[in-house]
Amino acid sequence: MAPRKNARGLSPTPSTPERRPSSVASSPEKPPGPLSITISPEEREIIKVNNYSAAELKNACDDALKRYLSRPVLFKQIHLHTDVRLALGWAGVFTAVATGLYGWKIDFEKSKPGVWVGFILYLVLTSLQTLYSYFVEGDTIFVGRRKTFSKRIITERITISSGTLPVPSSKLSLKPSPTNSPSYSLSINYVQSTSGGKSLLAKGRTHESKEYSAFFDEKGVMAQEVFERWIGELVEAVMEGKGA
Repeated sequence: MAPRKNARGLSPTPSTPERRPSSVASSPEKPPGPLSITISPEEREIIKVNNYSAAELKNACDDALKRYLSRPVLFKQIHLHTDVRLALGWAGVFTAVATGLYGWKIDFEKSKPGVWVGFILYLVLTSLQTLYSYFVEGDTIFVGRRKTFSKRIITERITISSGTLPVPSSKLSLKPSPTNSPSYSLSINYVQSTSGGKSLLAKGRTHESKEYSAFFDEKGVMAQEVFERWIGELVEAVMEGKGA
């Protein structure tokens, strides 16, 4: 049956059903990852190192990683390991100074017991500092935490350790190149939880390495954008549970 025409002789336009809002709840907002951060060239300082010094290469990468991940929208760096080492170190210094002053002011024979106590206490504090650095802190260079709110408080914690992998003896040569450069090694652990850490939401772990020559040119100038892109990809992969 042909549609009825109106007074002007035109067929009425078929009505479109009104679209109703979906009743499906949207998923919680995903916390921003490092790759979402834009850094302008003006914020960067030129980093230049000696390509033949593995220590300088590693320290430069460690510092760049900490600057990158400790930006306000990312993670707040936790300085617990540094604080513990400093506390033990300063305690050892004060003990040594106090022991020296006590031995200087008091008669030698009378001060012997106190000096011995101070000396033993100094050895204990120094040993504790060394043991803490070796067994507890280890190669950890960054510990960060972030809290976000999406219907509930979500806490994220990331721990990163670094090291240098030497060049295989079969690839040693006088001039560093992408095929014979030592490598920067990273181990990343990520945990996402809620309810004060009682409920685990996600976790990830990965271990990757890349040659220093990928981040530094022949003059030792660091390509910070390349380095940060690599770090950002690793961290976001771990946040998504794709780490190995």
